[in-house]
Amino acid sequence: MLRGGLLLGRKAIGRRTGLLSQIPKRSYATALTDLRQLPQPGDKLHGFTVQRAKSVPELQLAAIELKHDKTGADYIHVARDDKNNVFAIGFKTNPDDDTGVPHILEHTTLCGSEKYPVRDPFFKMLNRSLSNYMNAFTSGDHTTYPFATTNRVDFNNLMDVYLDATLKPLLQESDFKQEGWRIGPENPADPKSPLLFKGVVYNEMKGQMSDSSYLYYIRFQDHIFPDLHNSGGDPQKITDLTLEKLRKFHKDHYNPSNAKIFTYGDAPIEEHLNRLNEKLAGFERFTVDTDLREPITLTENKSITVEGPIDPLTDKDAQYKTSVSWIMHDTTDVIETFSLKILSTYLLDGYGSPLYQGLIDEKLGSDFSPNTGFDTSSRKGMFSVGLQNVRQEDLRTVQDKIHEVLRNVYERGFDEKKIEGILHQLELALKHKTATFGMSVMQGLTPGWFNGVDPFEDLAWEETVSKFKERYAQGGYLESLLKKYLLDTNTLTFTMAPDKNYGQALVDEEARRLAGKLEKVGGESNARDSLVGQEMKLLEIQESARSQDLSCLPTLKVEDIPRKMEKKSLQHGKIGNVPVQWREAPTNGLTYFRAVNPLEDLPEELRLYLPLFTDAILRLGTATKSMEQLEDEIKLKTGGIKASTHVSTNHSSLEVTEEGLVFSGYCLDKNVPDMLELLRTVLLETNFYAVSKLRTLIQGIASGFVNSLAESGHIFARTFAAAHLTPAARATEVMGGMTQVRLISNLAAKEIYNDALEKLRQIAQFAARQNGMRVAITCGSESVSDNERAVQKFVDSLPNAETPQRTTALFDFEAPAKALFPLPYQVSYTAMCLRTVPYTHKDGAALQMLSQLLTHKHLHHEIREKGGAYGGGAFHRGTGGVFGFYSYRDPNVANTLRVMEGAGEYALQKQWTERDLEEAKLSVFQGVDAPMSVSEEGMIYFLDGISDEMRQARREQLLDVSVSDIREAAQKYLIDQIKANKTAIAVLGESKDMYDEQWNIFPLSLDPQASNGASQFEKVTL
Repeated sequence: MLRGGLLLGRKAIGRRTGLLSQIPKRSYATALTDLRQLPQPGDKLHGFTVQRAKSVPELQLAAIELKHDKTGADYIHVARDDKNNVFAIGFKTNPDDDTGVPHILEHTTLCGSEKYPVRDPFFKMLNRSLSNYMNAFTSGDHTTYPFATTNRVDFNNLMDVYLDATLKPLLQESDFKQEGWRIGPENPADPKSPLLFKGVVYNEMKGQMSDSSYLYYIRFQDHIFPDLHNSGGDPQKITDLTLEKLRKFHKDHYNPSNAKIFTYGDAPIEEHLNRLNEKLAGFERFTVDTDLREPITLTENKSITVEGPIDPLTDKDAQYKTSVSWIMHDTTDVIETFSLKILSTYLLDGYGSPLYQGLIDEKLGSDFSPNTGFDTSSRKGMFSVGLQNVRQEDLRTVQDKIHEVLRNVYERGFDEKKIEGILHQLELALKHKTATFGMSVMQGLTPGWFNGVDPFEDLAWEETVSKFKERYAQGGYLESLLKKYLLDTNTLTFTMAPDKNYGQALVDEEARRLAGKLEKVGGESNARDSLVGQEMKLLEIQESARSQDLSCLPTLKVEDIPRKMEKKSLQHGKIGNVPVQWREAPTNGLTYFRAVNPLEDLPEELRLYLPLFTDAILRLGTATKSMEQLEDEIKLKTGGIKASTHVSTNHSSLEVTEEGLVFSGYCLDKNVPDMLELLRTVLLETNFYAVSKLRTLIQGIASGFVNSLAESGHIFARTFAAAHLTPAARATEVMGGMTQVRLISNLAAKEIYNDALEKLRQIAQFAARQNGMRVAITCGSESVSDNERAVQKFVDSLPNAETPQRTTALFDFEAPAKALFPLPYQVSYTAMCLRTVPYTHKDGAALQMLSQLLTHKHLHHEIREKGGAYGGGAFHRGTGGVFGFYSYRDPNVANTLRVMEGAGEYALQKQWTERDLEEAKLSVFQGVDAPMSVSEEGMIYFLDGISDEMRQARREQLLDVSVSDIREAAQKYLIDQIKANKTAIAVLGESKDMYDEQWNIFPLSLDPQASNGASQFEKVTL
């Protein structure tokens, strides 16, 4: 996860004397990236000494490395003309066991500190700030606490909260029991309900370890990197962790001497130094955790097999996962690391890559294994290649084929055109202006920084690329690396075999472990009263936190939010009969293209296949060019071209919906004609008779759904529930929800593709028609005329075509509805949705505020803190007209549904204060005013038809929402609709006794034996 918060103070610079006092001070903040105007090596400032500085003109930044004199804390500041300032503090946190102590510490650290002794200041700060990013995450050997905000006051507030939280946390027993683990009654209201293990992290990791892909990766790490234990925690070991061990781990690791601090943006470094020193000066220098743990040394080939769960959405006879891994170089060699990344990309990236063609195209598996790729997160690089959904009889073939492909690449040599394409992609990535650049820099530097990699060398992008090109130009360079590290060297072959009883074994193990814990305290009957008492005490603490005085926490005010929105100028015209929106802006020499093709009232059987069409055109190739050839051209000429489905609700009516397809891409200005020609080619010339390639594509999508459900099950639940309420939500479900999961998984199981190919050919007849199409271009003003000519040629090349019209009924989605999708997880994902109003309706603003109030003031307490779910909250889709509730990795669905059903009444009865409302408004505007990448400017109008005037009106409505508006919205849209049984509910997860005849059960198993020879997808028709 997942949590975080902090601030800093000021300390004056010592006075200069004698001649030195007559020397003018450098103005460190006048030129953001001019090294002459920044602190120089040897300068002493606010308790820090500058170690070195570096200009990186290709990234338009300058970096300064400093060390805190008293504690030795490392600090890097990256100066760049970017108002989205970033802060992060991280600590080396090598775990010595699988109890998850770094992960649980990450959670409990943010539950209260000396300066901010309130319960859970991190979550409290979420709605007292205008940050666009706040989080914390536990990596394998370090833990990081980052945030980003465009508001300077907010930056200082959050820095103070984060630093106090990490360096001086309270680490109370109640927080350990809530976030870590405890034993308590399943239902606190029923003291006689079964005792079970509870805790936010415990339930989170139960969910993670139920995911076969995650489990494969973790078990692989256990064997190739035994010195680095599972930092997230294994539920079987989490219950061995004690509060005393947690506190000791904090004392040993969360000291400034063991910290690495990072700041980024346009805020003057002197401001940061002032505040940082005030926080750090109270600590003494401490022994640093310098242990750079490394993977095993492979003195011989090793082969290991473990058991894991079955994937319910894939072929029951192809359930193995297997991979081959190599231990490689020292990652402190930045040039070699970069070169090996190029090599890895060449081998693995894209449908035309050697390993994709040699393994997946050969039908040996559906997708690469979870550990596939080049891992540089530790001191030693590791390279792995493997497959999932492999048949037992193919295991040896997969392993042999991997070595065969690598040998063939070595013997044939590296294709220079492909290498140019990879380098071109890197060039475009540098030019592409994103709103989250600072966060990307931090995340890119941190893993290496904690493992001895020079962060300045990591930043020196142009130097690294130039040195790579020098070596590559000499000939045979990549071949030599391939031979050195991947040919004729020892490997680890790691395989996970399916065990149909794996899930039950976990349940049985947990029961035994629980019984053992209870036995140590005299057995369940003797321990029950005490454990129930502890649970009630924790509930009291959690409940009292609702009315806790939060005045010690810093906060912004609504007055800090500008009443007028920032507008981006747009121009509108036509090229031929096609409407074109122009956004002229500094784009670093790039052009961004987007086109929408609306498709009204399509037959359901064609609408269902639109997502597969968008994947297929970038997979199947044409009659004259393979996808490998097309992919090479796309990489050489563009930053990528994409196709996706499009669903938009009308801003003034929920019954009016636009559906269709979106095509997009970006490239250097000079390459726009080539990009549009490539887009035309895949749209009009794709070979929809390529049965074998379609099979491979479908198998891969089905395999990907397994991971998506485990990671984002709450989104699938929300999408399915909402489908019963509005036409747009219904279309979103059909083209991107559980309906798609069932369709693709069914196709993968049956392996009959003729009907699918016929539908794709029908869609191709009208997918790229020029009649009805509209286009948006974002580029520099100097490129407008050239782009106009290129777009004219593109439009002229497209046909005019009519779309077939629906003549049969749509799938039946009607509220009320209760749907369960049984999945073999130990936790569930839940959603309840209700219909509301379109974007321009005055009640929309109050509903948006209501969702924030319920999330932060009610649902977080009830679903996460009390219920033990990893997450939960409310949302209101302002452009979709749906209000909803959700829970994530939830062990107690019945309780969660009760909380959701009572949320409206809670909102009505709650005595909301102006402070509550102020916090909700700050929370909403984090999203409203979040920084936007240049490529996204103007897209709200282009895609959804929402004008600046509508957005300004909505902005004012949001700022003006009153408590009475909140109560009226709660009564009208929650209480009244819930009483009228107008809700739609969906749950993904384990099947329990609570699911009675009122629930529609949608089985997802692909086991033919489960339904007497018929796929269970045929049991229930949507």
